Amino acid sequence: MFSDQDLAVMDSIIKRYPRSRSAIMPLLHYAQSKAGYVTNEGIELIAKLLTIETAEVSAVATFYTQYKRKPVGQYHVGVCTNTLCAVMGGDAIFAGLKEHLGIENDGVTADGKVSLEHIECNAACDYAPVVMANWEFYDNQTVQSSKDLVDSMRQGNPTPPTRGPKSLPTWKENSAVLAGINDGRANEGVQAGEPTLLGLKIAKEKGAK
Repeated sequence: MFSDQDLAVMDSIIKRYPRSRSAIMPLLHYAQSKAGYVTNEGIELIAKLLTIETAEVSAVATFYTQYKRKPVGQYHVGVCTNTLCAVMGGDAIFAGLKEHLGIENDGVTADGKVSLEHIECNAACDYAPVVMANWEFYDNQTVQSSKDLVDSMRQGNPTPPTRGPKSLPTWKENSAVLAGINDGRANEGVQAGEPTLLGLKIAKEKGAK
């Protein structure tokens, strides 16, 4: 599954770090960008490249929820169900999407387009309730807007994120970005929305410098 070009990219990732084992996480993201999830082959290759045990790589891959050990959808949708998002509508959104898509938590639609997961805090509480797709933000969602969002994904024309890139990258594309591969889109779209900057605005109005 891993070509000579892939091996060259992985080698360049390792060379970023003074200690090679520090490259475990970006290498896992890169491996995930190839198959859509972290395969046993990917774990074995990373262990070989870093000269460590496969158990050490597997421990990282199973500890962090951003790494998937089974296939997910082309668009992986995460609904925040932590306290604030939940009471603002996150629980209703998650229940509505399960019914609408006909899948449960960690499920994938039959067409392979969308998978669904309830996730922990996205550090975007000022935009609650928040839905993420491939780790891009969809702020101030409702049950209906979330259904419309996943429908757009299944139709092949996903609604653009509220903040960040102007169009929604696929799961594999964003996995490569998390590995440190520059997709040239870092400065696209809205970076910090009005709620995020509100405190700064008030401080300036009160004379803070």
